[in-house]
Amino acid sequence: MWRHIVRSFLAAIIAIASISSAHAQSLPGGFVYLRDVDPTIIQDIRYATSNNFIGRPLRGYSAGECVVKREVGMRLKAVQQELAAQNQSLKMFDCYRPARASLDMIAWSQNGRETAAERRYNPKIPKTELFRLGYIASRSQHSTGAALDLTLVDLKADSSAKYDPSKAYADCTAPVEARAPEGSVDMGTGYDCTDAKGHTSAASITPDQRAWRKHLVAAMARQGFVNYSKEWWHFSLPGAGGAAYDFPIPPRRN
Repeated sequence: MWRHIVRSFLAAIIAIASISSAHAQSLPGGFVYLRDVDPTIIQDIRYATSNNFIGRPLRGYSAGECVVKREVGMRLKAVQQELAAQNQSLKMFDCYRPARASLDMIAWSQNGRETAAERRYNPKIPKTELFRLGYIASRSQHSTGAALDLTLVDLKADSSAKYDPSKAYADCTAPVEARAPEGSVDMGTGYDCTDAKGHTSAASITPDQRAWRKHLVAAMARQGFVNYSKEWWHFSLPGAGGAAYDFPIPPRRN
């Protein structure tokens, strides 16, 4: 009898462990963890943290992992291989975005508050206007797994400065020394900066900043990615998307 009870108990434990592992690792068909495709690509998934324009993790970001359609991941790997020869790397800020996170953004835009931390990202534009002006989409391409937010890292440079939530940084259009550190090259603005200076072809940036933007756009274009003109950091792969999804991003099993 005790042997039967022990066997039943062990079987139950194994079943629970299997379910937990499957839950932690499972993704819908066609989606992959970018880390499984190319672990050398740096990731800083900002919506899984408090270091973003809302100031807290967004709904659906159960893990800070870049999840993409497989084709997107393979093309990013090709971009990374090209950049690696120049001692550079991609750095991912956002990949697949659950649809519930976009709804979270909508609710945020309508909450009637404008905090100093939010103003770092929106120095001139009221957040109620961000959707109308095309800075945030209520139905995002990110939810198809074919859109990305990213930047470049110069692997020869010192990128060790970390974001400190206790510091009062200047807004996203300020010189790189004054705004929140992102551990990347100076693109002229911070990530998610809703300002004309964040437009890819902005005239108000320095020649070096313009050169970095052009370098990123060209490297991504060689693998078929298209940049969004109002955001130097946003790229998508035409034809790789399809339906929008709302599954939460699960932790990746090592």
